[in-house]
Amino acid sequence: MKKFLFIFLLIFICSDSYSQTELVNVSNPVYDFLKRMQLKQVIPEYNSSAAPLSRKKISSYLLIIKNKENLLTGTDRKILNDLSIEFEYDMYGSVRSQSSLFKKNGFENIFNDRKEKYLYFYSDSGNTFYSKFNISFSQRGSSGDSLGKNSITLGQFGLDLRGTLFNAVAYSLNLNRGAILYGDSADISFASKTDNDLKGNYSFSKDMKNFNSFEGYLRFQTGSEWMSLMFGRSKFISGYGYVDKLFLSQYSYPFDFGKIEINYKALSYSFTYGSIQGDSAEIFPKVSGVPLSSKNIASHSLNINFSDAFKLGLWETVIISQQPFSFTYLNPVSFLTSADLGTGDEQTTKNNSLLGIEFEVIPVKNISFQSSLLIDDLTFGTLGKNDSLNENKYAWQFGAYWTTPLNADLIFEYTHLDPFVYSHRSNKSTYTNKGVPLGHSLPPNSDEIAAQLKYRFSNRLGFNLKYRFQRSGEGILLDSAGNLIANYGGDINFGLGDAYLRSNGFLDGKRINRNILSAEIYWEPVNQFALECKLENETITDVENNISRSDFYFFTNMKMSF
Repeated sequence: MKKFLFIFLLIFICSDSYSQTELVNVSNPVYDFLKRMQLKQVIPEYNSSAAPLSRKKISSYLLIIKNKENLLTGTDRKILNDLSIEFEYDMYGSVRSQSSLFKKNGFENIFNDRKEKYLYFYSDSGNTFYSKFNISFSQRGSSGDSLGKNSITLGQFGLDLRGTLFNAVAYSLNLNRGAILYGDSADISFASKTDNDLKGNYSFSKDMKNFNSFEGYLRFQTGSEWMSLMFGRSKFISGYGYVDKLFLSQYSYPFDFGKIEINYKALSYSFTYGSIQGDSAEIFPKVSGVPLSSKNIASHSLNINFSDAFKLGLWETVIISQQPFSFTYLNPVSFLTSADLGTGDEQTTKNNSLLGIEFEVIPVKNISFQSSLLIDDLTFGTLGKNDSLNENKYAWQFGAYWTTPLNADLIFEYTHLDPFVYSHRSNKSTYTNKGVPLGHSLPPNSDEIAAQLKYRFSNRLGFNLKYRFQRSGEGILLDSAGNLIANYGGDINFGLGDAYLRSNGFLDGKRINRNILSAEIYWEPVNQFALECKLENETITDVENNISRSDFYFFTNMKMSF
C-alpha cells in the first residue's frame, strides 16, 4: 500500500507546474481554429477525429501556432489573441488577463474586452479552481405545414465549476436550470423536435415550466499525457465527418461513462463503457415505448497518425440492452463483436454491434479529404453474398474540406445509410440515447449531399451557410389484421421486420426528398457576451404523389458568462 501511494504521489510531483487536465467542451470554437491550422500545415499533427481534448493539449497546439504566427491571416491572428486570453494560464502559467468579480476591480472589468471573466478563480503551483456564472435567453419560432406556427421563449442560468488538483486530477461540474418563459405544449413540442439538447432532456417536456441538466466528471491524467482515466457525464465525438459524424456525432446527447485513453507517439486508443437511456421496448403496433431497465454502450477506438498527410481510425461499439453490467464488455483489449457473439446467449442478435474504419488524407496545403465506413450488425457468413435477411447494413461517407486564404472554409460531404442502419430488430438496442441518434442525424435508408460555407468577417463575427439535399425511403405496411407485413427500414427507433419480412433495396418504400437550407451568424461584441441567430427552411416532397410541404424556423440566443 505504501509503495502504491509513493508511486501515485510521484506522478503528481513530476507533472508540469501549471498543466490543466480539464477537458474543453466539443462546442468550443477552438476546435474549428485547430482544424484550419492543421490544413494550413501549422499543426499538421493535429487529429480531429476525437474530442474533447484537455486544456493542456489544446494549449500546446496554441503555443506552436503562436510561434508560427507569421503564417496566419490577420483575422486568424486576432482569433489566436482571443484564445490566448481564454487559455492564458494553460499556455503561460500567468493570470494577468484573468478577472474575478470577487476580487479587486472585478465588477469594473465585466465588460473588459481583453479579460477572461470569472466569478472566482484560484491558482497555485499545483492546484486551480475556476467558476463562472452563465445566463442565456432564447427566442424560437416556426411556421409551416408540418411544424405549424409556434413561438417560445426560454431562459437559462447555470454554474460552471472546474479545476485541477496536484497537476493531475481534473474535476468539472456544469449545472443548468432553465425555465419556459413563454409558450404552450405545442411550442414545447416544436422546440424539442428542432433541438436535440431539449429533445433528450425529459424534464423539458414533462415539467412544462422548468427543466434541468448537468454534466460533470472526475479525470486523472499522467503528466506526459500517455494515459488518462475518466468517470462522468459529458459529450464526446468520434469520426472525421466534417458536417456530421458517422460514429459518434457532435449532435448526440451526453451520457454517463467511464473511459480510459492511452497515447503513445502516433497511436491514440480509448475504451468507453457507458450507460444510455432506453427509448422503446419490443412492442407492436409501434407506440411511444416503455423505458428499459438498462441500456449500455461499450466502445473501442484506435487512431493512427501514419504521417501528417495520412491518418487512419478504427472503431467498434456494441449496444447492450437489459443487462445492467457485464465484464464481457468491460475488457478494454477485446473484439467487441466476438465478445458479444461468444456470450452463449441463444439470441445472439439481441445486442447491436457496429464496426467502423475511416481515414483522412491531406494531399496539399489547405485541402483535406475524409472517408468513413460503418458496418452495422456484422455477420461473417453473409459477407459478399446476397444478404436477403438484411444482416449486414452499411453506411459510408466521404467529404472534402478547403480552407481558403480569404477567411472562408468550403466543405462538401456525401453520406449514405442503408435501410435499418443504427436501428435494431428488437427495438431495445437502437443506436440512440433518449431518442436522439448517437451517430449521424440522417434517418436510415437515406442519403445526403451537404455543402457548407464558413466565413469569418472578423475574430468576433462569423457566418455559416449550409445546404443539404436528402433522399429517404420510409414506411411501415400492415395487413387488415394489423400485422406487420413490410418495414422499409427508415425509422431508427423501429427495426422490427428487417430479417424475416423482405430484403430491402435502398430507398424502397415511400420516397421523400428534403431540401434544407440554413444560415447562422455568431457575433461576440465583447468577450463572453455573444449573440447567435439561426434561420432554417426545409422543403419536404412526397415524390410519388408530387406533394410538397415547407417549414421555416428560427432561433435567437443571447449568452453571457462571467
